[in-house]
Amino acid sequence: MRKWFGSSGVCINENGELLMVLQGKPEEDKTWSVPSGGLEENESFEECCVREIKEETGYVAEVVDEIKVKKGIYEKINISFEVHYFFVKIIGGDRKIQDPDNLIYDIAWKNIEQLKELSLSFPEDRNFLINCK
Repeated sequence: MRKWFGSSGVCINENGELLMVLQGKPEEDKTWSVPSGGLEENESFEECCVREIKEETGYVAEVVDEIKVKKGIYEKINISFEVHYFFVKIIGGDRKIQDPDNLIYDIAWKNIEQLKELSLSFPEDRNFLINCK
């Protein structure tokens, strides 16, 4: 079984809204997620989180705290995964899609009511994201 490691950034603004990206491959339905992606060689989980936020949103972020580690297995594709979630704060940059994978279609701040209705890339994260404050 292949192993995949990644990081996700949870950023909440002064209005209580969560930074999210609309993503998907060209042939897929597009879904919402917090900025996230896979660990690169010799990169820490924190560095991965900051890099992915920059690539996917244009914002420069700083890790505040690790809040969760999600582990599991996608049996259909024979991959185990481990994703580290971090609270982050934006310290610079500007909203801009610059994803090298060309999988990001929009960047938006979503409130709790919107989070309840959005089509999420990882629906199992919905309650966790709604309760992050």
